[in-house]
Amino acid sequence: MKSERRGATQLAHVLIAIAVLGSLWGFSEVVLSGALAAVGFPYRAAMLTGLGLGLMTIGVAAYDRFWMPMAGAIVVVMCKLLVVPLLHVPVSCKANSCLAVVVEGLALSVAVALVGRRMRESLVARLSGGAAAALLASAVFFPAGMRLAPCAYLFSFGEAGGLPAFVLGEGVPWAIASAFLVPAGYWLGERLREGVLGWESKPLTYYVGAAGTVACCWAASAVAILSGW
Repeated sequence: MKSERRGATQLAHVLIAIAVLGSLWGFSEVVLSGALAAVGFPYRAAMLTGLGLGLMTIGVAAYDRFWMPMAGAIVVVMCKLLVVPLLHVPVSCKANSCLAVVVEGLALSVAVALVGRRMRESLVARLSGGAAAALLASAVFFPAGMRLAPCAYLFSFGEAGGLPAFVLGEGVPWAIASAFLVPAGYWLGERLREGVLGWESKPLTYYVGAAGTVACCWAASAVAILSGW
């Protein structure tokens, strides 16, 4: 009975972590993306990819669940699709950006599952795992995006050489950012697992903090969407 209760509590913590980290990732995809676009940051996609994968790696390290990035991507998609009810636009207008997030989450989960325990034991494994996930995501996204919602942006790479050009022009910057941010996320996740921050030992702070973070991320994303970001 105690083991079942402990298992249920652990699952609840995992789901809360997915909601919080996925909401932070969604915030970055909506609010931070708009801010980077406003200032003309040249590697916006790379920064957002690395940050998203790094955030979900926090959960992987803290709870040892390889599938958390896949689940987190669903939260991000829901956050991005706030644009549909808020601005009354069709889902298709966000098809490729949502696809990119899903592919990134899947790629990171695959990379974590393949690297296995080495992720915990080796910095090189974390660096290579993050970079490999980003490269895999770019290699899958380009042909899938061309089928789902072909656009001028993707066609520009088609004219320049297709998939190899996209992986070189987009995938490599994604991989570089992820090679730095995935290990950083793993380090933070380890600190959480070791109880340094003591969140789970303070239930009120833990639950209120988690709920407040999710609410703030979604509210800020809604405001950004309504403001035209």
